[in-house]
Amino acid sequence: MALNVGIVMDPIDRIKPYKDSSFAMLLEAQRRGHNLVYMQPEDLYLKNGQAWAISSELKVWDRKAEEQYYGFGKTVEIALNTLDIILIRQDPPFNNDYLYSTHILEQAEAEGVLVVNKPQSLRDANEKLFASWFPQCIPNTLVSARMDQLKAFVKEHKDTILKPLDAMGGSSIFRVRHDDPNINVILETMTGFGKHHIMAQVYLPEIKAGDKRILLINGEPIPYTLARIPAEGETRGNIAAGGTGVGMPITEREQWLCEQIAPTLKAKGLYFVGLDVIGDYITEINVTSPTCIRELDAQFKLNIAGTLFDCLEAQLDP
Repeated sequence: MALNVGIVMDPIDRIKPYKDSSFAMLLEAQRRGHNLVYMQPEDLYLKNGQAWAISSELKVWDRKAEEQYYGFGKTVEIALNTLDIILIRQDPPFNNDYLYSTHILEQAEAEGVLVVNKPQSLRDANEKLFASWFPQCIPNTLVSARMDQLKAFVKEHKDTILKPLDAMGGSSIFRVRHDDPNINVILETMTGFGKHHIMAQVYLPEIKAGDKRILLINGEPIPYTLARIPAEGETRGNIAAGGTGVGMPITEREQWLCEQIAPTLKAKGLYFVGLDVIGDYITEINVTSPTCIRELDAQFKLNIAGTLFDCLEAQLDP
């Protein structure tokens, strides 16, 4: 049966279709005969307590960015409860505008729409902080706004990673050693002189072998990971920071990490999640718009979006 599938995403004309996971989802939904409805976050609104949007019919083609890879049909106002599924694929930062979008989409959910991932859980599961709910799975970590605590952590562990709680793609991440002469100014800048929380984690030298991305669908991991190898002279493995993606089978330890968090993901309606794993530890749990579908599909002849839609369609069965 054809479904009405909406997607809330950043401007589609700015994506790189050959590597965009949202685009992979759109291609798969269309392949299944579903109707695609495109929205940007600013198109969502509430009217007399009901969730609405300015939306456009959408068609997609698996082509290069310099070719025509999408096309719009009619642009109309729709009640969001006329959709069967809404995919939230807006990139961070998770600011007030993002927050308001989740509230509007939560109203659509209350009206019977399957919203992926669950709006309340997007608010609950900060991508940096969420891993701390599984202390057996993370490296030594401190989240604080206090510069004295952060400096003590760096001094104790000698080599650390400092990162903000609201960024993506490896932006604004610092590697800081205990004897770094710039540590004070780095902490002043990152915490706003002790007013904003940041995360400090012990540096994991296993990053040289890759910052691995594990994709989970309703708590079940895809059996291959994408190891994002840092570029020469880089600490960050993120593809957005110049890392190279190398696929490899999931390890026994990585499977165990997934098992630790799977029940929570299922309970929270987090259907599509990306774990970041360095060595033996989870460093982040990405829930807003995880990537790497296209890279893993290409390397291992998978159809990860197909597995996702199998799962979502099953949720709609009476």
